[in-house]
Amino acid sequence: MSDISDFEARINAALERIGRGMEALVSEPPAPVPDPEAEAALHEALAAEKAANAQLEERVRAIRDKQESQVAQLEARVAKLSARSEAAENEVNRIKQINAQLRQTNTALREANAAGVGDADLINSALRTELAALSALRDGDRAELDDIIGELAPLTGETANA
Repeated sequence: MSDISDFEARINAALERIGRGMEALVSEPPAPVPDPEAEAALHEALAAEKAANAQLEERVRAIRDKQESQVAQLEARVAKLSARSEAAENEVNRIKQINAQLRQTNTALREANAAGVGDADLINSALRTELAALSALRDGDRAELDDIIGELAPLTGETANA
């Protein structure tokens, strides 16, 4: 990006020098031209400078367009990564909550076993919590796989999710 900025600064400086030279030529009275050949050469030089000026302006315009395109792509990627990060954070919080419930249920189940009391509701609760934890892990894995496929799809030319 710094190369682009350097080129842009150099081109702008050249354009300013050309502009000052043009103003100086316009403000000064024309010098008498000794012969028509010299006048033709001056007109050719002026045409060449105008062409060079147009080329420089086009290059500046192309550099700006490229820069704007790159910035837009980077902004889109940042937005996508932010959304992905937020979704992952929500999934991590959900897994933490389920794991806390699983620890509580397992503690209660161990206490019931130590007391010699088999509680079917407690066992069912533990199994439900464990299933929820496994489901949350599977959902997280699926989301991660979808992200990987989404990143690989443009590289393989596929547009549909496998």
